[in-house]
Amino acid sequence: AVANISDIAAMNGIARQLLVGLSVSSRFPVEALEELYEGIYQACKVYHVDLVGGDTTSSVKGLFISITVIGEAQQDEVTYRNTARENDPICVTGDLGAAYMGLLLLEREKAAFQGDPNMQPDLEGYDYILERQLKPEPRTDIVRLLKEAHVKPTAMIDISDGLGSEILHICKGSKLGCRIYEDKIPIDPTTVNAATMFGIGPWTAALNGGEDYELLFTIAQNDYEKVRAIPGISVIGHMTEPGQGSHLVTPDGTLVEIQAQGWNALRKV
Repeated sequence: AVANISDIAAMNGIARQLLVGLSVSSRFPVEALEELYEGIYQACKVYHVDLVGGDTTSSVKGLFISITVIGEAQQDEVTYRNTARENDPICVTGDLGAAYMGLLLLEREKAAFQGDPNMQPDLEGYDYILERQLKPEPRTDIVRLLKEAHVKPTAMIDISDGLGSEILHICKGSKLGCRIYEDKIPIDPTTVNAATMFGIGPWTAALNGGEDYELLFTIAQNDYEKVRAIPGISVIGHMTEPGQGSHLVTPDGTLVEIQAQGWNALRKV
């Protein structure tokens, strides 16, 4: 539910209604479905969205769920991913990479449990990254704060597949390049600690991990000071002419080409 609400926020809109399409087999008890819907109701309550209907059918195997969220925005406020302009500052909300590190931690503990069902999970000190994986929060608050500051992003997308994949969507759609500065990417200390434990660079997690559901957007240069005054937003780079390509700039000035390594729902497996 929150992933779909985030999609509405990523177009500078406000989510209003939600529909649930559910197909379920007989091996799921009614109590399990009640718990599922309790979670959906909770998301609707938190983000002021009305659950208005959907469809429920039987399945010969497993559980299939499809959620549609309907939102609204003034026509002149809708923001797309293909309308960034050269030299526009690139902004991101919150911090990145935490959800991916939470996933790795859960996978590690699952593997340990399968090896020894009597073991106790070792999760102490990692509440933040676990919550980021298990309970994502769409940034509907940022949409409101931008409106209050009279700032309309020139392009916007949410980060479900990793910063690298998402900025390339904006670059491709807008026919531009970009520069992202490694030391400007916001990363929580818990994420850094977890990445070190797994032998992964924190910026690798931020670029390729995904499921953070933060907002990535570009703004007009004239709005730079307005955006800097909004808590929770970091300026991490700028758009460039297409011939300059899309690169991550390391602290020593080295240019590293950004690759799309996030989730691709249509990739053959």
